[in-house]
Amino acid sequence: MLRIYQNSYRRTAKRAVVYSTKVACCNHSTLCSITSHPRRPPHSQHASGNGRYRRHEEFLLAGNPARGWSIPPPSRGYGMLVVRILRGALKLRYLVLGGAIGGGVSLSKKYEDWKDGLPDMKWLQDAMPQGERWSQFSKNLLEVGAVVKNAIDIAKEDLASKTTVAALGITTDESRKKFEMMQNQVETLQTEIMNVQIKYQKELEKMEKENRDLRTQFLLLKTNKKTSAKKIKKSLIDMYSEVLDELTGYDTGYTMADHLPRVVVVGDQSSGKTSVLESIAKARIFPRGSGEMMTRAPVKVTLAEGPYHVAQFRDSEREYDLTKESDLAELRREVEFRMRASVRGGKTVSNEVISMTVKGPGLQRMVLVDLPGIISTMTVDMASDTKDSIHQMTKHYMSNPNAIILCIQDGSVDAERSNVTDLVMQCDPLGRRTIFVLTKVDLAEELADPERIRKILSGKLFPMKALGYYAVVTGRGRKDDSIEAIRQYEEDFFKNSKLFHRRGVIMPHQVTSRNLSMAVSDRFWKMVRETIEQQADAFKATRFNLETEWKNNFPRLRESGRDELFDKAKGEILDEVVTLSQISAKKWDDTLNTKLWEKLSNYVFENIYLPAAQSGSQNSFNTMVDIKLRQWAEQALPAKSVEAGWEALQQEFISLMDHSKKSQDHDGIFDQLKAAVVDEAIRRHSWEDKAIDMLRVIQLNTLEDRFVHDKAEWDQAVKFLETSVNAKLVQTEETLAQMFGPGQMRRLTHWQYLTQDQQKRRSVKNELDKILKNDAKHLPTLSYDELTTVRKNVQRENVDVDTDYIRQTWFPVYRKHFLHQALQRAKECRKAYYLYTQQGAECEISCSDVVLFWRIQQVIKITGNALRQQVINREARRLDKEIKAVLDEFSEDDDKKAHLLTGKRVLLAEELIKVRQIQEKLEEFINSLNQEK
Repeated sequence: MLRIYQNSYRRTAKRAVVYSTKVACCNHSTLCSITSHPRRPPHSQHASGNGRYRRHEEFLLAGNPARGWSIPPPSRGYGMLVVRILRGALKLRYLVLGGAIGGGVSLSKKYEDWKDGLPDMKWLQDAMPQGERWSQFSKNLLEVGAVVKNAIDIAKEDLASKTTVAALGITTDESRKKFEMMQNQVETLQTEIMNVQIKYQKELEKMEKENRDLRTQFLLLKTNKKTSAKKIKKSLIDMYSEVLDELTGYDTGYTMADHLPRVVVVGDQSSGKTSVLESIAKARIFPRGSGEMMTRAPVKVTLAEGPYHVAQFRDSEREYDLTKESDLAELRREVEFRMRASVRGGKTVSNEVISMTVKGPGLQRMVLVDLPGIISTMTVDMASDTKDSIHQMTKHYMSNPNAIILCIQDGSVDAERSNVTDLVMQCDPLGRRTIFVLTKVDLAEELADPERIRKILSGKLFPMKALGYYAVVTGRGRKDDSIEAIRQYEEDFFKNSKLFHRRGVIMPHQVTSRNLSMAVSDRFWKMVRETIEQQADAFKATRFNLETEWKNNFPRLRESGRDELFDKAKGEILDEVVTLSQISAKKWDDTLNTKLWEKLSNYVFENIYLPAAQSGSQNSFNTMVDIKLRQWAEQALPAKSVEAGWEALQQEFISLMDHSKKSQDHDGIFDQLKAAVVDEAIRRHSWEDKAIDMLRVIQLNTLEDRFVHDKAEWDQAVKFLETSVNAKLVQTEETLAQMFGPGQMRRLTHWQYLTQDQQKRRSVKNELDKILKNDAKHLPTLSYDELTTVRKNVQRENVDVDTDYIRQTWFPVYRKHFLHQALQRAKECRKAYYLYTQQGAECEISCSDVVLFWRIQQVIKITGNALRQQVINREARRLDKEIKAVLDEFSEDDDKKAHLLTGKRVLLAEELIKVRQIQEKLEEFINSLNQEK
C-alpha cells in the first residue's frame, strides 16, 4: 500500500511540475517544450527566464516522502491557486506604486500651495544689519566693550585709594574727552539696538495680525458659510480710555482745566507705587529693580472687567495672558523696553505716555497713570535735570483739577522724609481729590509706634488733607510672590494686627487693597459723571469755530488730513512714474545723446582730438587716436556713459514732475513731498553693474570701424565737428576776453578801462600774433628762442614778464588759432567725401579729424540706443520700485509727513478732524454712560 501511495504521488507531482513549467515559460511569448521528468532542469535558453520554474520544482520536490517530505505534494488545483496569488500580488504592487506616485504629486502640490501662503520673511534681511554695516556695528561694540572694561579696571584701582572721581578721568581735559566719547558711543549703540528691536517688534505684530486674518479666512473656507460681521460692543471704560488717548494726542499744551478725570499715582521712589497699582490690577505687570529707578515714563493703565485676565498695549494687537508666567515675563520686558526707548538725548525720564489695558474678572473700572517716583538725591548715572523733570511732570498731571491724586506714602520710613506730601498739598491744598495710601504697614507696625500710624491714617500727622486714608500691605519682600499670595498675606496681617484692637480708631474699610480699589473707582466715576458733559460742550463749540474758519478760508475744498493728502500725492507720483515709460524712443535718444556729449566732449577734445591733431602728421594722428580711443573705451567711457544715462533718466523724471505743476488740477501742497520722495528715490537708485560690461563690448566694437559708409553720415560728421569746434571756440574767446579786457569800442561806449595786467597781456599777445602770422602751422609749444624774443620785445615797451607768463598767454591764443584752422579744414572736407573713398588715408585733403568725430558720433549713437533700452526695460521699473519703497516708508513716518505736508490748510484740517473725532467719542461715551444709569 505504501508503494502504491508513493507511485500515485510521483505521477501527481510530475503533472504539477510540467504544468507549472509551462506557465513559467509563457512569459517568453513562445511555449517551450519541456521534458516530463520532474527533476530534470529546463532547457538552457529558459533557465534564466524568470526563475519561476526552479521555484515551483523546489516547492513540489520539498514534499517527496522518499527524500524526507514532511507534507504531501500539492495537487494541480493548488498550483493554479499559487499562480493566481502571484498574479494578484503583482497587480497589487502596481496599484500601490501608482497610488504612491499620484499621492506624492498631490502632496507636492499641496506643499507648494502652503509654502506660497507663508508670510514674507525677507524683512529679516533688511532689519538685520549686513555687510559693512554689520562689521562696523560689531567693531563699535567691541570698542565700547574695551573702553568700558578699561574704565572698570581704573575704577577698581582708584577705589582702593578712595579717588573714584579721579578714576573716571574727570580731573584732566584729555580724560574728560575720553569719558564723554565713551558715553556718546554707548548712547549711539543703545539707540541702534533699540531701533532694530522696534523694527522687529513691529514686524512681529504685523505677522501676528496676518496670522489671525489667515486663521479667520481658513475657518470661513472650512465651513463654507458667509458669516455676518458682528459689531463688538466696547466697554464703558475702554471708550473713556480712547477719549483720553485722543485728548493726549490732540495737543500736548492742552488747557489743564479741560482735561478729563484720571487717577494719578504719585509717591517717592521705592514707596510702593507700582506695587499698589499691581495689586489693583491683580497682576505683576511692571519690571522691578533693586533700588534702581524703573518707572522712567508715564504709564496709563486702563482697568476693565472681563472674562479673561489679559493685558494689551494700545498700539499693538497682541494680548498677554496674565495667568501665564511666561506671558507676564514678556509683558514686563516689553514695558521696560518701551520705557528705555522713550528716553532719548541723554535724558533719564520721558514724557511719552505708554498706554496699556488690563482686563480681568473682578477688576474695578478706572484709568490710572503711574508716574516716576519723586527723588531727593540724584546719582551720577542720571541726567542733571532728572529731579526737576520728575517734579514738573508730577505737577503737570496733578494740576488737572479733575485728576484724582493717589498719594503713596512709605510706612516703613519716617514721615518727615517724605517729599510727595508737600507737592500734593501745593496742587490740592483742600484735599478734595486726594486719597492717601500708607504702604508697607506690616513693616511700619514693627518699626514705628502704632499710635503714630493711627495719626497718619486719621489725617492728624500731616498738614496735607485728603478725602480718605488707607493702609495696604504690598508684599513680604519676595519678588516671586504672586498677587494672590500677597493679598492673602495682607488679609491675614490685618486680621491679627494690633491696629484693630477695640481702642483703635482705624476702621476696617480703611485697609486692604480691595477696599482701596473700590473707593478709588467710586470716586473716579463720580468725577467722570460730573465733568464729561462739560467737556463735550466745550469741544462742540471748538468744532463750530473751526468749521467756520475753514469755510471762510477754503470754501471750495474738503477738509483732508495728512494721511488722506499723502495718499493722494502718492497716487499722483505713481501716475507720473507710469508716464515715464510712455516717453517716445526719439525723445529718449535725443536726451541721452545730448547728455552723453555733455559728459564726453571735454575728454574728447582735451585728451584725444587736440593732442592728436597737434602732433604734426596725419599718420601720427591716426595712431594716437586709435590708442587713446581704445584706452578710453576700456576704462572711463563705459562708466561715464552709465552716469550720463542715469542723469538723463533723472532729468526726464524731474521734467515730468515739473510739467505736472503747469496743469490746472495741480495742488501746490504736494510739491515739497514729491520733491523729497524723488530725491530720496534717486539717491538710493543705482544703475545695474552688468550694464558697464555690456557697454564696454559694444563701444570697443563700434570704435574699431574707421570707414564712413555713405555721404549722409559724412555730412553729419562734418556738421558735428563744426558744431563742437564752434562751441570750444566760444569758450576760448570768453577766456581771451577776460584775459585781455574789452575792445576799444566797448571801452568807449561803456566807459570801461584796462587793468594793468590786461595791458601787459595785450603787449604779449601782439608779439605772439606775429609768430603765428609768420608760421600758420606752428607747433602748440614755444621754443626757448621764441620765448626769449617775446620777452625782450615787450621789455622795449617797459613791460617786464617771465616765461611762464608768456606761456599762459600763448595757450588760449594758440587754441583760438588752431580752432579756426580746424573749421577751415572741416569746410574743405565737406565736399571731399568721394575723394576720401577713393584715396583713403592718402587723400590730399587731411580729413582725419572728420573720421574721428564720425567714430565718436557712432559710439554715442550706439551707446544711446543701449542706454535707452536699459532705461525702458530695466531702470524705469527699478526706479518705480524705489519710489514705492520710499512712499511706504514715508507713510509710516508721521514726523516726516508733518514736515513735508505743512501750511495753514493742513494744520486747520488736522485740528478739525481731531476735534470731530474727540467730540464723537465723547458723545458716544455719554450715551453709553446714561444707558448704564
